[in-house]
Amino acid sequence: MLLALLLLAAYVPRWIRVRRSADRDDAPIWRLLSWVAGALTLVVAQGNPIDKLGDYLLVMHMVQHLMLLDLMPLLLLFGLNRVLMRPITRRVQWLEQRVGFLARPWFGLVAYTAGMWFWHIPTFYDAAARSETIHLLEHMTFTGVGFLYWWHLLRPIPTRERMTAMGPVAYMGITKITVGLLGALLTFAPSAIYSFYDHRVEWWGLSPVADQAMAGALMATEQVLIMGVAFGALFIRGLQEAELRAQREERLLDRREAAEREGQAEPVDEEPAVGGGLALRASVAGDEE
Repeated sequence: MLLALLLLAAYVPRWIRVRRSADRDDAPIWRLLSWVAGALTLVVAQGNPIDKLGDYLLVMHMVQHLMLLDLMPLLLLFGLNRVLMRPITRRVQWLEQRVGFLARPWFGLVAYTAGMWFWHIPTFYDAAARSETIHLLEHMTFTGVGFLYWWHLLRPIPTRERMTAMGPVAYMGITKITVGLLGALLTFAPSAIYSFYDHRVEWWGLSPVADQAMAGALMATEQVLIMGVAFGALFIRGLQEAELRAQREERLLDRREAAEREGQAEPVDEEPAVGGGLALRASVAGDEE
């Protein structure tokens, strides 16, 4: 709850300031709603009933993980753009330069995939389920790698390390396939993998194996759906960027043509006017004499 309040306190005043400025078009209502939804997602994921049901059902624990890994980072990043982030843009770019390879897209890909596989290894999953401290570390890992992963795709501000051409497609395809394989493994495993749920009370009539299969199917399905949403967002952004580039090129062309027209215009010869003026004054002086 505290982190969600901090997120709102950091964002809302800046959004209001931009909304009241000449850049109001860069602070649309939907970005504010997206950020608020991201903060609320954190509260829902960490609160009841999801957190409590996660002690009894693997599928609910999976819901919690996917909210922290994908849904919350996506909603928060959709709430940002370069104008809203202007006060901290230089700091972010400075940090990017200092952390080296940690800021590169390939590291985001590896961290996302490794984080999911690591915390679903039975030994580590059971340890997190039994210890509040390890459980918190697990959730911090999912939130961190999720935000890093989606940052490279959505890029609210210009960065040195950016993907071009088919880079985003390969980036998402590799990740979603590798994580989807983990979901398939859980779905089709012949027996329960995690001992933590062996002696738990069955909820909704689900055996540990059926519960595990549902959790795996949810993971695999979510990866496909999220990939579709992200591709749609990237496509729309690509169209917008192409339109902006076309507008810039058109303005540049107009300026160039205007400059060429000015260069071709005949220069005004001021010398005759000056001489004429002197002659006129001399004539007037002669008449006066």
